[in-house]
Amino acid sequence: MTVEAKRLFSQSNKQGWRNPWVIGWISLLLIVLGVNVGMVSLAVITNPGLVDKDFYESGQAMEQEYRKRQAAQSALGWDLEFDLPKTSVAGRPDVYRLSLFDKQGRPIRGAEVRLTAYRPSDESADFDVALKEAGAGHYDGYLALPLKGIWDLRIHVSRGEDRWDLTRRVSAEAS
Repeated sequence: MTVEAKRLFSQSNKQGWRNPWVIGWISLLLIVLGVNVGMVSLAVITNPGLVDKDFYESGQAMEQEYRKRQAAQSALGWDLEFDLPKTSVAGRPDVYRLSLFDKQGRPIRGAEVRLTAYRPSDESADFDVALKEAGAGHYDGYLALPLKGIWDLRIHVSRGEDRWDLTRRVSAEAS
């Protein structure tokens, strides 16, 4: 090997670090390491609050409460028909109607009906409205979903000690 070749391949040659490919690979490696350090520190610093210490017991209690509610609703034998608009447009008020009938098919009068709109992606947009009795067993209300996207509508019906809950998912289109 010539003296010039030895000098080029020598470890004392500093020109190799100026090669754009070497600089690119080192930069990429540093970026990946920086992102990983950032993700690990975020995982350690922030608490997502997803862990429940008594998760099994609380799950069992929720299941029992759900079964109790379902049994109570079945014992009532009410028939609910919830009429939704075919298409909802964000910001436009639409009529939402609930029809209530008892086991014998007679209209249920004097119930308190509340409709709660939940936005799965933004809790600050949640709101509720009362549906007014418009006729025998018919409860109406105007509802304008303020934002486009998915909404969960929960209907809470109560008359005396009797309770009934119903949930529907709707989508509001852009205006």
